[in-house]
Amino acid sequence: MLAFSNDYYGIIFRATQSVGLFCTYDRLTSLEVYFMARKKDTPQKAALREMMGNYLKENNVTVKDGTDVNSIMRDMMSIILEGALDQEMDEELGYSKYDYRNKETDNSRNGHSQKTMHTSYGDMEIDIPRDRKGEFEPQIVKKYQNTVTQDMEEKIISMYAKGMTTNDIESHMRELYDIEISDSTISRITDKILPIVKEWQERPLEEIYAVVFMDAIHYHVRNEGRIVKRAVYVAIGIDMEGHKDVLGMYVGQNESAKFWLSILNGLKNRGVEDILIACVDGLTGFPQAIEAVFPDTEIQQCIIHQIRNTTKFVSYKELKPLMADLKRVYAAPTEEIARAELDSFDEKWSGKYPKIAKSWKDNWANLSTYFKYPEAVRRLIYTTNTIEGFNRQLRKVTKSKTVFPSDESLLKMLYLAMVDITKKWTGHRQDWGQIHSQLEIFFEERLSGL
Repeated sequence: MLAFSNDYYGIIFRATQSVGLFCTYDRLTSLEVYFMARKKDTPQKAALREMMGNYLKENNVTVKDGTDVNSIMRDMMSIILEGALDQEMDEELGYSKYDYRNKETDNSRNGHSQKTMHTSYGDMEIDIPRDRKGEFEPQIVKKYQNTVTQDMEEKIISMYAKGMTTNDIESHMRELYDIEISDSTISRITDKILPIVKEWQERPLEEIYAVVFMDAIHYHVRNEGRIVKRAVYVAIGIDMEGHKDVLGMYVGQNESAKFWLSILNGLKNRGVEDILIACVDGLTGFPQAIEAVFPDTEIQQCIIHQIRNTTKFVSYKELKPLMADLKRVYAAPTEEIARAELDSFDEKWSGKYPKIAKSWKDNWANLSTYFKYPEAVRRLIYTTNTIEGFNRQLRKVTKSKTVFPSDESLLKMLYLAMVDITKKWTGHRQDWGQIHSQLEIFFEERLSGL
């Protein structure tokens, strides 16, 4: 009798759907009920249903849980695959196993070899037919294939994208699917991402971006036996429709304006003709690199970066009043008022902290860009929070990896994490209509061709 445990109704129902088995959430007792013909069944499905009913009945098979279902599914799958492989051999040789009269080749069958296949139902052994000349190349299960479908590879890639280590993935696959998988196999599977990453890095882009945020995030990578620091350069663009997109991620040496210049040239070669506003950190030479490729682009240096860089050595006791005075500068309603507040700040604090006001004045041209815009545009561009939020999400995924074995392994994980993160980037900002209207006025000449 076919017995179902209440705890496994859902598991069994899902697992058996794919082969035409049927079970309900009600406790039934007769195999004939489970496997009786359905009006909508195709002849093939009706035959399969009858075959499975007879198989379970005649062999007194009891299905108690998902493990029993997996065992049956493995048996069925191996039989189907072996039958298909034997049929491929018939077609290869031109005659069936016992039909010697129609043999028109000097090649012949030469027994079978066993192969272990990984499936979502667990490992299974199948017999692969051989020919004496070694010319047979099976197609349904190729020579070096060890998974029945891409199901396992997709699971591994998904786990890798979530930041799981190779040890975690090994344990997970062993516990859930009873599959032993090595580090090298995981690397081989995830390496299939690299050509996709390359294609993504070279894809065509929009002609004009309203805003492009650029920043770097740093990781440790093993290189020639040493652990070195790598900068991952990230560019996120907002197009004229208000849609946000990661334009590229590039692994390089420690952050430099020279490398950013090569990235900007790459964006131009991929079809970007103009960037209205670029939001960057305070890296020396960064504005010059942008101007060399996009001379009309307005540059906004991140206010938050500037605050962090200029106040990191302020005494804790004085930090609160100093920050209150500095806020009067960057939160001023106009640039004129901001300059006056900066002068007042200088007079008050230059005795103890002379470098703070000096740094603000030296970088004022790029720090003050946002003052010319209304509030909605200011909120968008005065800080690189857009890209820093993205970088924080990347760090969540990569936190389990203190050192990456190579640049390629770092890029693989970041790309997969990026795909996962950006799935939610489906719409545009709520205030984009207002922002777009303002940009159309400020950049009327440059947008006239749109």
